[in-house]
Amino acid sequence: MTEALLQMRGITKTFPGVKALDDVNLTVRRGEIHAICGENGAGKSTLMKVLSGVYGHGTYEGDILFEGEPCHFGGIRDSERRGIVIVHQELALIPYLSIAENIFLGNERSARGLIDWNRTNDDAAKLLARVGLHENPVTAAMDIGVGKQQLVEIAKALSKDVRLLILDEPTAALNDEDSAHLLGLLRGLRDQGVTCVIISHKLNEIEAIADSTTILRDGRTIETLDMHAPGGVSEDRIISGMVGRDLEHRFPPHTPRIGEEMLRIENWTVHSPTQHGRKVVDNATLTLHAGEIVGLAGLMGAGRTELAMSVFGHSYGVDISGQVYKHGKPIQLRSVQEAIGHGVAYATEDRKRYGLNLIEDVQRNVSGAALNKLAKGGWVDDNREFEVAERYRGSLNIKSKSVGAIAGTLSGGNQQKVVLAKWIFTDPDVLILDEPTRGIDVGAKYEIYTIINQLAEQGKAILVISSELPELLGICDRIYALSAGRITGSVERPEFSPERLMRLMTRIKE
Repeated sequence: MTEALLQMRGITKTFPGVKALDDVNLTVRRGEIHAICGENGAGKSTLMKVLSGVYGHGTYEGDILFEGEPCHFGGIRDSERRGIVIVHQELALIPYLSIAENIFLGNERSARGLIDWNRTNDDAAKLLARVGLHENPVTAAMDIGVGKQQLVEIAKALSKDVRLLILDEPTAALNDEDSAHLLGLLRGLRDQGVTCVIISHKLNEIEAIADSTTILRDGRTIETLDMHAPGGVSEDRIISGMVGRDLEHRFPPHTPRIGEEMLRIENWTVHSPTQHGRKVVDNATLTLHAGEIVGLAGLMGAGRTELAMSVFGHSYGVDISGQVYKHGKPIQLRSVQEAIGHGVAYATEDRKRYGLNLIEDVQRNVSGAALNKLAKGGWVDDNREFEVAERYRGSLNIKSKSVGAIAGTLSGGNQQKVVLAKWIFTDPDVLILDEPTRGIDVGAKYEIYTIINQLAEQGKAILVISSELPELLGICDRIYALSAGRITGSVERPEFSPERLMRLMTRIKE
């Protein structure tokens, strides 16, 4: 068996009132890709922050051995000097600096006190070639996509003579093509002797790439699985360890009670605000019925989010045309206020940027979209606001100490529940959910699916946008496919199949 590169023994980390890690053990072998799985709040990121020195020696109990030697990291620079580099889920590039400047920020190529720009750009070009990125090193970071930014972060790590590369949810924001390229890169780095630790909720990727997988639950080590064991390790096996029970069904049972037509969007066309004359949504028509969960499937760039945002108060696009009907009567949705007034709500795909005020508490986030319901004489009734937030904290099982907890401190799944609570409080008839389970674990996903079912049972019409076909197939009653801004067809539940949807998603014309 390959020798251990990293050993973490008996790691215990306590925050006021919370034991985030409880006697956690982790062994990573030299030259392997080691996955860490667990539900949100299981302690994965906390453990990596202990390892990388974000939580320095003395703030936790237990021992860290790297290459057989005890380590007492007081900060990130200490761990990086040993070759341990972490790439966080929230990328840390400075948008206005060049790729080369970002790669060597804090590690500048200099001579006699001055930056050697020729060496900087030449060395950056070599690192970019190593990660398979064909960009000019002087290109500004803001001018490349998220997938390429992720590769720049890895190039930055390689510039520090990395021995152990830690990636936290590296493919969460990437499309399928970029994800495949990144996973291929990790295999290549493994073959070059770079050991990798990857935290991911995408179990199919873990099954495909990991050599070993350690499962954490409630701050404890549950087990470490050899992914190359005879017979392999299935996703269901990993899920069982993560949630502490077998999940025969990943989706809660749903018996649709579909009623009358609630919303109809006809001949909807939206033009790009930045590319003159380009149609982002082209003559789209779709209907939603009371009590119905409708999916919207499409590849990246198909126009799914643009369609949803343009319907929700013209939040995206220019030269928008078409008509929206509610209960068969035409309505105008020219602003977010008008949309909310007509009972239409939209939960954004980017909860951190647009869905929540991360520095505000749960109470204020829940009430934010419908303060008029809590106001009297121009003043918000704080007691009623507290009661509303507390009610949703209980009914949606939002795990926080209180409604006074800051939203940014919650796990991804609980943040998503706060977003849902905010829009449910507006009492919508139509709820558009854009990537409602992005970046959250299987246990939290199940809870979100249950909430969606409950809303449908209350007679609300729900449109779910998701990049995960299994998710749409598992929760929807009907699915529309979108390709290049056009609705290319719809499929009823009895006719669901990934192959049929993919054919529609890749069709250019109806």
